[in-house]
Amino acid sequence: MLRLLRATLRAIPLYAGLALVAPALLAATPPGVLIIGQVAEPQSLDPQVATAANDSRILVNLYDGLVRNAPGSLTIEPALASRWEVSPDGLRYTFHLRPGVKFHDGTPVDAEAVRFTFERMLNKQHPYYHTGPFPLSFFFSSIRKIDTPDAHTVIFTLDKPFAPLLSNLATPTGLIVSPTAVKKYDRDFGRHPVGSGAFRFGDWRANQRVLLNANAAYWDGVPKLKAAVFRPITDGSTRTAEMLSGGLDVMVEVPPDTVARFASDPQFRLQQAVGPHVWFVWLNNREKPFDDRRVRQAVNYAVNKRALVDKVLQGAAQVADGPISSAFEWARNDAVQPYPYDPAKARALLKAAGAEGATLNFYVTDGGSGMLDPIPMATAIQADLRAVGLKVNIQTWEWNTFLSKVNAGLTPQTQMAEMAWMTNDPDTLPFLTLRRDAWPDKGGFNSGYYHNPQVDELLDKARATSDQSQRAALYRQVQAVVHDDAPWLFVANWKQNAVTSRQVQNLTLQPNFNLILHQVSKP
Repeated sequence: MLRLLRATLRAIPLYAGLALVAPALLAATPPGVLIIGQVAEPQSLDPQVATAANDSRILVNLYDGLVRNAPGSLTIEPALASRWEVSPDGLRYTFHLRPGVKFHDGTPVDAEAVRFTFERMLNKQHPYYHTGPFPLSFFFSSIRKIDTPDAHTVIFTLDKPFAPLLSNLATPTGLIVSPTAVKKYDRDFGRHPVGSGAFRFGDWRANQRVLLNANAAYWDGVPKLKAAVFRPITDGSTRTAEMLSGGLDVMVEVPPDTVARFASDPQFRLQQAVGPHVWFVWLNNREKPFDDRRVRQAVNYAVNKRALVDKVLQGAAQVADGPISSAFEWARNDAVQPYPYDPAKARALLKAAGAEGATLNFYVTDGGSGMLDPIPMATAIQADLRAVGLKVNIQTWEWNTFLSKVNAGLTPQTQMAEMAWMTNDPDTLPFLTLRRDAWPDKGGFNSGYYHNPQVDELLDKARATSDQSQRAALYRQVQAVVHDDAPWLFVANWKQNAVTSRQVQNLTLQPNFNLILHQVSKP
């Protein structure tokens, strides 16, 4: 079996760029090995460094957090912490760790390892802070002090109440790393990941595959699979051909024009689920012409978003109405509706703002996690804006290059850029992308340089209250103000999907867009 697995994995890179995989090769794929087709290469397998869904789908199988999302839900359940208490004032979280859990390198998962994980990204004086950057350390900035009274107890003391803390601990950024491995590999830890998860790291061949092997000593039960292989296949047609020919057992982010085909083929299982996803276009709010709200509103009226989701995305999404996904039902503002398609109103706003005939440079990616069909989406947006008199120049980049450019902030010469976010709390996306303190030079992701003091105040209040009804009311205000300010072109909320072969059992989509492989089997 091991010889067969090695032979199969050696062969995979040779076929990674081809539209079809030879059936003879596929017949040699051993049972218990799951081949997963993703849309891009991971950036890093360091959970505190990574930000993309491609990375997260791998990370959640390599590492554990103190808590996790329950299967099929965004509710919180125990993981490395078997229980916890929160003080009445919301400032003190005490976690009790499971005894006897070990990292894949044999070292203990103890209180010191938890403290190391969080202090590494929060304390600039930490000896391994240089192994970052840690772009989502924002999630835990409220932690003022970490105490470890014994090997199995960790106490977080906050500087102020922070309602999303448990939700953020359940994200990949909250996964616990082996201090021993970080010290050994230093800046290269992201290429040599060591966690305590259901799978151990095997190897990573750039632009070819990441191999994970089952962790037979996993604290939560031995995985049913022997191994999982994550393959980056950017081109949707190639990824589809691989799935149809049997070269993949699982394909995530199914190209919209193939959804119906897989749904009707008994050889496959198609899964779809609405998740907390927002697909939008950054608008450069501090440069002309988008420093004028009328122009930002104009592009929202000019783009036929219904046609985008129905025709380009083949019904695999719904029209977005703002920065908070409608998947968060408790925080949704039903009074806020998507901008209607109204080219005449768009032209009137452009004329009033003196922006008729403006030229816009538009950054577009060729693929990436949550980006759906980014090039067809961009060309359709380009056509709609051209119809109201705006000239749009598209510049296309590979996903990781695109991220490095956009996350650094839009330049004065760049007016627009595509983006998609998947989150597990209504706080996350607006807090990291819409506040003044989230501008890129502050360490955030507000690449379009939007600023409204009212929004800053509302978001600060929302994360400081533990009363969900009060939080909901504040998020509804955020939705209304941001919708009117139109700092983005609001486009779509994706109905996430995946297709599996009939052999694959117990794989279900999670609301947080992760793939949990612990209970998955493949005879």
